[in-house]
Amino acid sequence: MPASTDMTRRRFLGYFSAIGLSSTLMPGVLWSRVQEQEAPTVTLEMLEDAERLAGLSFTEEERQLMLRGLEEYLESYEALRAVELSNSVPPALYFNPVPPGTAVERPARPFRRSRVRVDGAPAELDELAFWPVTRLAELIESRRVRSVDLTRMYMQRLRTYGPKLECVITVTEALALEQARQADAEIAAGRYRGPLHGIPWGAKDLLAVPEHVTTWGARPYRDQRLEREATVVRRLEEAGAVMVAKLTLGALAWGDVWYGGRTRNPWNYEQGSSGSSAGSAAATAAGLVGFSIGSETYGSIVSPSTRCGTTGLRPTFGRVSRYGAMALAWSMDKIGPICRGVEDCALVLQAIQGPDGLDLSLFDIPFGWDPDIDIQGLRVGYLKSAFEAERRDEEWAELDRRTLAALEALGLELVPIELPDLPVGAMLFILYAEAAAAFDQLTRSDQDDLLVRQTRNAWPNVFRQSRLVPAVEYLQANRVRMLLMQRMSDVMEQVDLYVTPSFGGSNLLLTNLTGHPCVVLPNGFRANGTPTSISFVGRLFGEAEMMAVARAYQNATGFHERHPELQR
Repeated sequence: MPASTDMTRRRFLGYFSAIGLSSTLMPGVLWSRVQEQEAPTVTLEMLEDAERLAGLSFTEEERQLMLRGLEEYLESYEALRAVELSNSVPPALYFNPVPPGTAVERPARPFRRSRVRVDGAPAELDELAFWPVTRLAELIESRRVRSVDLTRMYMQRLRTYGPKLECVITVTEALALEQARQADAEIAAGRYRGPLHGIPWGAKDLLAVPEHVTTWGARPYRDQRLEREATVVRRLEEAGAVMVAKLTLGALAWGDVWYGGRTRNPWNYEQGSSGSSAGSAAATAAGLVGFSIGSETYGSIVSPSTRCGTTGLRPTFGRVSRYGAMALAWSMDKIGPICRGVEDCALVLQAIQGPDGLDLSLFDIPFGWDPDIDIQGLRVGYLKSAFEAERRDEEWAELDRRTLAALEALGLELVPIELPDLPVGAMLFILYAEAAAAFDQLTRSDQDDLLVRQTRNAWPNVFRQSRLVPAVEYLQANRVRMLLMQRMSDVMEQVDLYVTPSFGGSNLLLTNLTGHPCVVLPNGFRANGTPTSISFVGRLFGEAEMMAVARAYQNATGFHERHPELQR
């Protein structure tokens, strides 16, 4: 558009934001009036239109008093917008998931892992593709398989099956082979770093890796190089893991559509893999990596793990550093592993968790994984209304009911619980407002037009409409969020963890708002062969207990051991 028109559009967005301090607006109402003026200003007529849309009513005298202040806001906005803000700059406010007066005490148990007996390596390395990390680690540690050979096998699978699944952005071959050779040399010299040493993994491509593009799955950033290194990437390197690929995500962490296509579900190529950790879940399910890293703000680990039949862990907010990761919503973003089993997730979490001095939202609270935790001593709840609710997918509902029976067969006495009765869905705009701030420049530069998805429920439109969320309403929503956190703390006093249908009731959004951890894993298959899932939710920083019950259920049922037949 011409420069003069572009400037008018920019100022118009500013007017919306200014008026938005006391109202929520629709774009067309004021834009037509602004266009009619040579020198756009906020007028009494604009304020009256805004009031009607927001359900407010001011007097003529009150409107007159507001005008000069709104013009001053506009001048402030222009001054602030002259300051360059990259996506990596967080706000000065930090979310704390622990409500006032709530004590978080977690035992400082020593980290333990299961010792899995592996009699020997198969003749064909491709047979290892679907093995969990717990078994691969035994082969690597005993030097029956070299990391270099395992790495080459996975890279070949990435090249063979990745294009059909549309799940790979970059195969990091040079880096992977360098790390694998180093792992083999260290292990041969007796310097074994632990169960991730020499294990190939894939990163959701919102994690910064020096000397590699970090695309965020979006066309405006497809050539972006960020020379900082994400803490999660650094910690996995320190654990000896081998990064073989950067995997797809729905553009700017929504869905499974990215600038190169749509990531596919390995169980049904006609379906997308869901998202936004689309490539991480698809590649793990398809045996293209030993494990992967995803992230979740609102379902982005739970949803693709469900669709692809993987085991995903969303840690407690404040458990894993987001430094070097694309920011979407500072008070909700969480990074976690997507694996083939619960204990694999525990091994990865052990490596990546804890403060780093760079992400100031982190807590120093022990994880203390022990696969032999006595689950009989744990109080396990179930979200009663979600299991009893009528659902369109009756096959899945029946599998969920069988999950409860399987847990009872393990000797667990399940306690019915219900979640706090607050308007959880009404708080979703907290995420949207933060996301609009994180990508403010994308909206104001019109680069949002380059994103593939341009529908009502896609980022370009949501970013624009979220510019109109009043600051007062954002803060009020966070005050209701505090009530939610306090009442959720009361619920979790009754139990150590609870089980729930993965998309039951308000649970998914609620626990992303409160910061509670969740592990999602397959609990069966429909008649058409596609997987379903069940979710376990733990206390804040209570991942160890939550995962111990989930692991016991997983070992008793074995659904995680099935894998899809792939198309070349």
